[in-house]
Parts: sequence; C-alpha cells; structure tokens
Amino acid sequence: MTDAPSPRTSRRARVRAPQLTGRGGWLNTGEKQYSLADLRGRIVILDFWTFCCINCLHVLDELRELEEKHRDTVVIIGVHSPKFVHEAEHQAVVDAVERYGVEHPVLDDPELATWKQYAVRAWPTLVVIDPEGYVVAQHAGEGHAHAIERLVTELETEHTAKGTLRRGDGPYVAPEPEPTVLRFPGKALALPSGTFLVSDTTRHQLVEVAADGESVVRRIGSGARGFGDGTADSASFNEPQGLALLDDGSVVVADTVNHALRRLDLATGTVTTLAGTGRQWMQGEPTSGPAREVSLSSPWDVAWWQGKVWIAMAGVHQLWAYDPADNTVFVTAGTTNEGLVDGPGAEAWLAQPSGLAATADRLWVADSETSALRWVDLDGAVHTAVGTGLFDFGHRDGSAEQALLQHPLGVTALPDGSVAISDTYNHALRRYDPATGQVTTLATDLREPSDAVLVGDDILVVESARHRLTRLRLPEEAVRVESVAHRTQRAATEVASGELTLDVIFQAPAGQKLDTRYGPSTRLLVSATPPGLLLAGEGAGTDLNRTLALDPAVAEGVLHVSAMAASCDDDPANEYPACRVHQQDWGVPVRLTEGGADRLPLVLAGMDDRDDQDDQDA
Repeated sequence: MTDAPSPRTSRRARVRAPQLTGRGGWLNTGEKQYSLADLRGRIVILDFWTFCCINCLHVLDELRELEEKHRDTVVIIGVHSPKFVHEAEHQAVVDAVERYGVEHPVLDDPELATWKQYAVRAWPTLVVIDPEGYVVAQHAGEGHAHAIERLVTELETEHTAKGTLRRGDGPYVAPEPEPTVLRFPGKALALPSGTFLVSDTTRHQLVEVAADGESVVRRIGSGARGFGDGTADSASFNEPQGLALLDDGSVVVADTVNHALRRLDLATGTVTTLAGTGRQWMQGEPTSGPAREVSLSSPWDVAWWQGKVWIAMAGVHQLWAYDPADNTVFVTAGTTNEGLVDGPGAEAWLAQPSGLAATADRLWVADSETSALRWVDLDGAVHTAVGTGLFDFGHRDGSAEQALLQHPLGVTALPDGSVAISDTYNHALRRYDPATGQVTTLATDLREPSDAVLVGDDILVVESARHRLTRLRLPEEAVRVESVAHRTQRAATEVASGELTLDVIFQAPAGQKLDTRYGPSTRLLVSATPPGLLLAGEGAGTDLNRTLALDPAVAEGVLHVSAMAASCDDDPANEYPACRVHQQDWGVPVRLTEGGADRLPLVLAGMDDRDDQDDQDA
C-alpha cells in the first residue's frame, strides 16, 4: 500500500456564506431571530448537528473551551439538521438543547434548508465564516477544535488589523431553569432496599428515589459538571447514564461525558473511578489494559454479565468489558465502523449501542443508530433480532424481519424470556418475543423513554423528556398502532453509474503536517449498502482518493466512507510534536442517474478547491 498524497494547499476563491434559514426558528436567543448580517464583524462557527448523533455530542464538548476563551469574538451557532423524524419536532430540539447543555444560539432547520445551502454531507460538520461573511474552512467529524482555535486566532489578528473585527457580547440568552425533581433522567436501577437509583443526567447527579418512584431519598454528586471522586456531596459527574449493580452491592456508573466508569458505594455514598482516563479514546490508542490507563469513549450503559461489566461504548460503536478481577478493560465486539453487520465479535459492526440487558444466555443491546435490537451469545457473536440498517426506521409491529423501531435507547429483560424495548423516538414501549419472532407495542404516549425497570407485575419507565419515572402495569394484550415506515430525510446525491471518483479532502491545520514518521498517516475505508452497489473500490487503504465502480443495475444505495488523518506540529526543533487525529464516518445516499456526477468530494478538513463541488447535491 502507498502513502496518501500530499494534502492540497491551494486556496480557492472566497465564497460568500449563504444565509441561515430554518423553519423552526432560533433557540437560546431570547426569541430574537438573526441573520448573518446581524453577525457581521464576528467570527461565526456553524455546527451542523443532530441530537441522536454521538459524534455531534462529542463536538459540543470539544467546543466548550473555545467558546469560553473567544467569547467576545466568536459566535457559535448550532444548526440542527435532523436525521430521524422525531428530531424534526421543534419541542424535541428545545429539549435536546437543554439536555446537552448547549450554551450558544441554535437554528432549528427541520427541512435541512441551511444544510443544503452549505452542501453539508455529514453530522457533525463545522463551517468557519470570517468577520466579512466569507466561508474560510469546513471540517467534518471530530477532533478539529485545536485546528479551529488556531484559525480563530489568525482571523482575530487579521481582522483586527483590517478594522473588520467587532468585539462584544454574543447573541446567546440562557433559558430559565425549570424546577423539576429530575431533569432529563437517563437510566434507572432497582436497588436491594426497594428504592431506585436514577441518573439525573442533565443535572450531573445520581438520585435515589423511594419505592413510589417520586420521593427523593438522597442526591449523589455536587450537581456541577466535573470529574472528581469523593463524598456524595463533593463528587462530580458529567452527564451520567447507565447503572448496574455489582456482586459486592456497589453500583457501577457509566459517566458518559467523562468517558469513565465510576463506582458508587451505596452504604457511604462515596464515589471512586473504576475505569477511564477522563479523556476520549481516539483511533490508534490502546483498546485493552489496566482500566485506569485506557481511555473510553462515551460509555452509555453498563450490565453485569458472565462475571464482567459489559459496556455499551456508544462513542466508538463497540461493546467493551471491565473485569473487576484484574481491573482491566478490553473490546468484546465491534470494529469502530458504524453499521449493522452480524458475526463474531471482532468482525461485527454496531451503531451507537446505548442500552444493555443481561439474561443467562444473552446480552441484549439497543443499537440506537440502526434502530435495531441486537444480542450477543455466549460465544461473543453478535446477532440482529430487529432492524435493517442506518437509514430505515419507523413504528411497525409484526414479524421481526419487517418490524421497525426508531432510535431505541433502552432494553429490559422480562420474566417470560421476551424483552421490553424503550423505543425512544417513537415515544413507546415495545416488546420482542424470541419464541415467536413477533414485535408488539406495550404502551404509547410516553415521552422519549430511555430505560425501564421491572417491578413485580409493573414496569417503571424512565420518561426522559417528561423528567419523571412512570409506572405501568405490563399489559396482557398489545396496543394496536398504525404502521409507519420512514427513511432518512437526506436527499440522495445523483451520481453516474460506472466509475465514480471518491475524493476525501484534508488540509492539515496551519503549522501542522501529516504525520508519516511511523508509516501512512491517513486511512480510508469504503463499503456500500447493498453490497452489490460496489463492483470495485471496497475495503481499506491509505489513499484519501479512490476510484469506485458502481453497478448500473443497482438504482440506489448508501456509500459508507470512513476517513482518518493524523497531523502533527511542523517544527523540526520539537522532538515531541503535538499530534491530532481527525476522523469522520459518512453515510452518503446515492442514486445512479444518467448525467450524474462522476466525482464525490467529502471534506474532512479544509476547503474543496474544485469548482464542481458547488454543483453537488447535499
């Protein structure tokens, strides 16, 4: 294999930034509506995101420091561009902005109008606009905050000298806090005492509630976003989610945004750290070893199974495990590629696993981004019970082969061997019975249910967006629901059948270069759904461009592209230069048409210097 070609360094003609339009209007602005003209003189960073996307949540966290450091010159605007139907609901966006602590204006764009104007192809994508209103950079995926911070500093210097930089307060207006007992709770756990422990995610706490599911017994955690061990009052969490009871009576907590597992001593309220470094795992880092020395990536749920703590590692589309016997962590399933592929753990593909439930012979997995219910057998192989892939979702009961879910976040084992599914974006509790292969609906009119706990003949549902636990009697008969099927709202890109040039654009940030000291610094992985769409060009390589051969007999499909590039400080005098990994996964719906484009550009970082990008569909 050959090394990747040098990144482009040429600069295309400046492009005026398109206007910002979205039918849902603006959030976090005190109800004021804005245009780009209102922001002239400021450096504007558009963050195209959708709240189902774990990579988007990573970028929200990456931007916090930059946002604070350059608050008087930079305005970050989140452009919410939905993937799922539920994400096009305005109230759902309002909820997500509060849930994830977004402290900048957000434009709700349910029809993807601004997404299309900026020719965006992936969540997340960051676009930098200079104080004169011109697009100067575009970055897809994670890991770009350092490069953008450097660009911002350059733009501040340049436009201060030109007299075109305007400093001052930004348009962000904080919403009024709501006085609810819980705020967007994530997961719940029945405790031996008869009480329940709930992850009060948005308030960065754990809350023990009485058997009634309402009365507060105690709170664990300071309530401030942080990563600190200590007593119930002094310890701190960062958007905690999953909870599991260990053999010694303690509780393990998936401390999601701290990328860590924490341990709660129920008797004393003391919190300690079991696994994770507090930093997000990145490609190339160790995937096994001493638990406190290996980084994790957005652990969303945990379950005790086969003598280990299994971890739904949503941030890298994998399952991991923590072994308390020797305090180690390791990967158990998933390749880090996002998708739905069954098989041995080392070969299977998952997509943001977010819920776990253990039985004697199976570990059930709510695989949220494929709207799927998966399971792991005793040999570690991954199977699919319900779901077909990244772009098909809905609410349809019946045989599992054709049933549809919409971004489920939780799964609960039931006594008869079936499982209840917290079908989050359908606002429903569903049931899958392995004995009959049937999917039914147990309850509707829930609001973003994210977990459920069995309590005798009842089930206690975490209604995350209603900020409460709701007790339901498990029904003997299913609820009748009209079937609805959806596909992602993204328009397909029209491409020519035959040869298609895939061109991933990467420009190393200023002052950095591709890191080739230990071999190729770039990686490209390509596959397709259906697989027959690709006659040639599938697989892994190190060039960032590739010629694909598309089968003209396959009218449409999805190209799955995963790219990674590592760049380091370009200073020969520095023996240990700082390095950054830039990575992104794209799922590009394509339609083969006569006269379609013969080139598909995907911007990882920088700007595409080919004029024909302007002609591409979003």
